[in-house]
Amino acid sequence: MRWLIKDARLLDPDRGVDRVADLLIENGKIAKIGMGLAVEGDHEVIEAAGMVLCPSFIDIHVHLREPGREYAETIESGVRAAAAGGFGAVACMPNTDPPLDNHAMVRYVIDQALKYGPVEVMPIGCITRGRAGERLAEFGEMVDAGAVGVSDDGDPVSDSSLMRRALEYAQQFEIPIFTHPEDRSLSRNGVMNEGVVSTRLGLKGIPKQAEEIGIARDIELTALTGGRLHVLHVSSAGGVELVRRAKERGLNVTAETAPHYLALTDEALTGYDTNRKMNPPLRTSADREALRRGVAEGVLEVIATDHAPHPVHEKEAEFDRAPFGVLGLETALGVLVTHCVRPGHLTLETVIERLTAGPSGVLGREHRGIREGEEAALTLFAPEESWVVDPGRLHSISRNTAFGGERLFGVVKALFLGEEMIPSDEGTSSEDRPATMVS
Repeated sequence: MRWLIKDARLLDPDRGVDRVADLLIENGKIAKIGMGLAVEGDHEVIEAAGMVLCPSFIDIHVHLREPGREYAETIESGVRAAAAGGFGAVACMPNTDPPLDNHAMVRYVIDQALKYGPVEVMPIGCITRGRAGERLAEFGEMVDAGAVGVSDDGDPVSDSSLMRRALEYAQQFEIPIFTHPEDRSLSRNGVMNEGVVSTRLGLKGIPKQAEEIGIARDIELTALTGGRLHVLHVSSAGGVELVRRAKERGLNVTAETAPHYLALTDEALTGYDTNRKMNPPLRTSADREALRRGVAEGVLEVIATDHAPHPVHEKEAEFDRAPFGVLGLETALGVLVTHCVRPGHLTLETVIERLTAGPSGVLGREHRGIREGEEAALTLFAPEESWVVDPGRLHSISRNTAFGGERLFGVVKALFLGEEMIPSDEGTSSEDRPATMVS
């Protein structure tokens, strides 16, 4: 199939591309870029004036729940949610049941994902066997199976000696350690950020230092070992500053934050909404501002969703008892455009780079961008169109979005991956015009 995308804003900050032009996809590759392209033979024309065509998004932090918790999410539903959100590739965390701690489990995830279309699913294996925090897993066999990194995400590796050995061991396979930074002795039994709001609500808080101590320890272990560290879900100003200093020291440290931390603060919990309960928790407006600066300056080179599905019956518990975690794949673009780009906190160019070239760099992969001859991996979206988040229409099995009922700007129209186009049938109630497609 051939697609001619007309009059789109082609945006690939990593390649220095920002122009309005036509783009032809043929045989799964970007065949031609230019103005007023005319194509003979069978093809589909997509009228994309006012829309943005950029490299497809990559999310290096999702939880697909399969195997073991298919009532919350399956690989199939997670892949559909990813495509609807404009993501052409996702890296899934190993906190499944059983965990992804061996060759067979990593291959299972990859083989299952291949059944459900072209969205690439990249497993992240466990740091420790069974995620028990006691003995290192066999990194080599997981990498041979297709793992792109290792993590015990959901839990920290509390034993510093074990984390040191993990950072040393991972270097043999040229993979990053994805660290969940948390001092459990400080965060234990906490359910939201510790501060004025938690006191007012009568909820036990989690101090920022629980995150910052974890980040500081793992940065020092990276300095000791020469390893490669990726810091997951940074939520605090102190965390941003620690990562900044690590980069200034020349350490091989990368870091991410999530759309919900860039959009919301702990004030969003005044209604005790468990769909806004996550770990690490939403912090203060000062932390949010520091995170936005960190993203703008490249201290945080990745925006990842930490997509964490939980079924309704679990989230309807009392706030203290409800599980941590929120959906993110289908709302990421809309949240970022609405809460960060339109108010002027971040440029659209920065957001696109943190969703594309940034995560590619963490994985050590070449950025697939916009240039003739490149394999097609493209997302088409309308930044000025809006939609209302309807949890019941999302592609995820679960409904725990922090943005239910909110009007968001930025509507994904289609995802192009190789020889396939996945049109968006958003889990939304869009009241604006759709993309015009003419055969």
